[in-house]
Amino acid sequence: MTENPSDLLETLDLTEYEEEALETLLILGKTSAPDLSEATGIPKARIYGVLDTLGDAGYIKIIPGRPKMYQPKPPSEILDRAIETRRQAFETYQQTLEDIRTEFIETLQPLYESASSDVSPTENLFYVVNVGDSSEEETRQLYRNAANQIDIITKSFEYFDAVEPTLTQAVDDGCTIRILFLHPKHLSTTNQQIQRAIVDYIHDSHPSIETRFSDNQLPWRGTITDPSMDYDQGSAIFLVEEKNIPLHKRQAAVTDNGSFVAGLERYFNLTWTYETTDT
Repeated sequence: MTENPSDLLETLDLTEYEEEALETLLILGKTSAPDLSEATGIPKARIYGVLDTLGDAGYIKIIPGRPKMYQPKPPSEILDRAIETRRQAFETYQQTLEDIRTEFIETLQPLYESASSDVSPTENLFYVVNVGDSSEEETRQLYRNAANQIDIITKSFEYFDAVEPTLTQAVDDGCTIRILFLHPKHLSTTNQQIQRAIVDYIHDSHPSIETRFSDNQLPWRGTITDPSMDYDQGSAIFLVEEKNIPLHKRQAAVTDNGSFVAGLERYFNLTWTYETTDT
């Protein structure tokens, strides 16, 4: 065993007495309430309520008789019941929110719009997130929301493992995907190896994804989704190149401003068409 039983049982969100009673039952097997009280130190005035709660949760069997006996259910059943209880609680909560959706929006939307009217044009243009887990989650969200097109600019796509499942779903959903890599001649030997492994994997696993390599240095990198030259849709996340600043100290910008996204897409298309090679 790699875990203390008490540490594992904490995940069930039991009270201290409930956790202690269940752990002891799992060790002793079928037991009476007085014997369990003596074994655990739980007061006799409390033990029956604790056992009733565990029974209601489906974690133990209550066996009628004189005396009444209590027996733990198998650990797999305990987990299944815990999951089912959480699922039912979530569905109830979800339905409660759905029941107030119309009133919630009609009441609070005017307040939000009134406060948002003072937001500056720059704030409407984009917001920033830290590079790392936050920027990767924003990237995955762009992939999830993409309906038709995803264009990616990257050095070696070193974060590919973190976003692959979501990108794969976008491929399965029929999105057109292009990846513009920085040419290996601009990379260190280590990054060349990383890039080659990822490119080979993409070609083998996702043959519909197009890849090309920029002959020139790339001033920024990121993702563009569903751009429109009508300037009325699209989203993007981008990171401007800043030499000598480590990634963990940098930020990425996220935007759904259609005009800004169209500008990023124009740069992508010009580079893709005139300044790239396919190997």
